[in-house]
Amino acid sequence: MSEGIGKQEGNEKVGRYRWSIVALIFFATTINYIDRQVLGILAPVLQKEIGWDEIDYGYIVTAFSAAYAIGLVVVGRLIDRFGTKLGYAFAITAWSIAAMGHAAVSSVIGFASARFALGLSEAGNFPAAIKTVAEWFPKKERAFATGIFNSGSNVGAIIAPLVVPWITITYGWQEAFIATGALGFIWLFFWWRLYDKPEVHKKLSKSELAYILSDPAETSVKIPWLQLIKYKQTWAFAIAKFLTDPIWWFYLYWIPKFMDKNYGITLDKIGIPLIIIYLMADVGSIGGGWLSSFFIKRGYSVNKGRKAAMLIMAICVVPIVFASQASELWMAVALLSLATAAHQGWSANLFTTVSDLFPKKAVASVVGFGGMAGAIGGMMIATFAGFILQITGSYVWLFIISGSAYLIAFFIFNLLAPKLEPIEEIV
Repeated sequence: MSEGIGKQEGNEKVGRYRWSIVALIFFATTINYIDRQVLGILAPVLQKEIGWDEIDYGYIVTAFSAAYAIGLVVVGRLIDRFGTKLGYAFAITAWSIAAMGHAAVSSVIGFASARFALGLSEAGNFPAAIKTVAEWFPKKERAFATGIFNSGSNVGAIIAPLVVPWITITYGWQEAFIATGALGFIWLFFWWRLYDKPEVHKKLSKSELAYILSDPAETSVKIPWLQLIKYKQTWAFAIAKFLTDPIWWFYLYWIPKFMDKNYGITLDKIGIPLIIIYLMADVGSIGGGWLSSFFIKRGYSVNKGRKAAMLIMAICVVPIVFASQASELWMAVALLSLATAAHQGWSANLFTTVSDLFPKKAVASVVGFGGMAGAIGGMMIATFAGFILQITGSYVWLFIISGSAYLIAFFIFNLLAPKLEPIEEIV
């Protein structure tokens, strides 16, 4: 557990309420990924029932990615303007309605429309979550806090294969979308009651507030959006997202189809392999965030600590290139587990570099811009995967791309942001 959770320098005790805030955004991220993954789990069933082919499925996934790209730019800016409390509440309300709306469609165009609505609204989760961490944590704890909330994406990916097949087999696929989509309204109740900015929160002690605000003061001046894209550090984050986010989306939407095609794993048997893969991704998310914090607390600079962790994660992804040739299911599961764990460790640190580089007022906007770049990459790989699989029936090239993307992204990120030093001159 991170030093400073219960202590401040000089052994002065501080509170732990900030970790309750992490719990809230952890559960929001969990729900976000449950809603997002339902389609991937049901894809083999829906493909047979509705009659779409690989290219159609690629277009449906692309619709989500396109909307996600648009939403990230718009939502990130709105959250910086209106704040996390209102922005997060609106986002989860909208995406819960969109998730439930999948139950009302029965065609390729209908599913593409539902995915577009879901992508547009789900785009609010990560800009709001990263901004919340920047508001509630000093820099030395942010990677660990990010790793915790980001692990919710893996917990969501674990819960979904546990409950979605059962609901579908027992009641039907429409009910699976309705039941999972309704979870967001439960979260909304707790968010509205428990969240506020630390400066005005009634349950926060003075010592914990002082600890949260212990970093040097940052500018409170509104930062024009066009000003942010002038910085190479913004592009370092965006390009890294463009190259690596699509890989995670590929796993999310195609792993169930990959297992069904290569190993005959049907809906009633998909649960255990997916649970193992995303449980290991959970370990990677928390472990990757902890790793950079460990390096920093052992004397590494923020720059060296973050990048050492990112490089380790990038190297750990490489063996996934052999997944398509795995002779048995559990070898493929092991390779996918390592790759998803490394991706989440990479992601926890990459997200945290935004709050290392930019003032809090700009964090959600930069995360939104980078997320847009990642979603554009997701659009490209979704359409590409659909055509490749329809033409060749092989996952070889898709896993080669997956294994090489992170090292390329690390090289470019380090080239554009050789030092993770706060940008002081933004006005």
